[in-house]
Amino acid sequence: MTEFQPLRMDRRLPCRVGPQDQHWQAAPQAPIRRWQLEREAPESGQVTSLVEYLPGARFPVHRHPAGEEILVLDGVFSDQSGDYPVGSYLRSPAGSEHAPFSQPGCLIFVKLNQFAGDDQATVRLTADSANSVIFCSSVSGSLLHQHGCERTWLLDCRAGAELRWQGDPAGELLVVSGCLAEAGQTHRAFSWLRDTRLGELGLRAAEPSRLLLKFGALRGLQEDPEQ
Repeated sequence: MTEFQPLRMDRRLPCRVGPQDQHWQAAPQAPIRRWQLEREAPESGQVTSLVEYLPGARFPVHRHPAGEEILVLDGVFSDQSGDYPVGSYLRSPAGSEHAPFSQPGCLIFVKLNQFAGDDQATVRLTADSANSVIFCSSVSGSLLHQHGCERTWLLDCRAGAELRWQGDPAGELLVVSGCLAEAGQTHRAFSWLRDTRLGELGLRAAEPSRLLLKFGALRGLQEDPEQ
């Protein structure tokens, strides 16, 4: 058996993962599959991934030792607290538990065990319940969560919009839809970027785009033997 190695866990290093890098694996709880973007340990620890529930899929009840964060990208995600359509944003704090499922099937972006120790907020936002802020003529967005210096935004960018911010430039983003341009590279839907200089790179929307942006949250900068 091959010894497990952490996946992209050296957060000091720039990281770009795109649709061309898709590597879907069956989860122990079929019919669910996942595409892991970063992972600390085989079935525990910090992990960031895209997870697909096929119609009727159910996941057994499980606990979140250090929190769970979800953005619903397609379909309807459900648990005992309700049904959450596309655009829903969920945070479940450390020690919470649920038994998720999806009747029609769904695709979700998930971050596990990455909450600050004192962040105990439970969040259940749907696309029509988040307050939108207009930053300029080309960018608007909704602040989904804030804690300390951490901010999580869902941004809508017109074609040509440039993504920069003041303060600590470190961050990560998921291209929910559309396309970003970066120094000759293109990052299409479901591309995931992580960089300690993300806010300084001058990323531009090559077409109307929706982005999930997190900054102030790159904790655990550590060496990754895979890098």
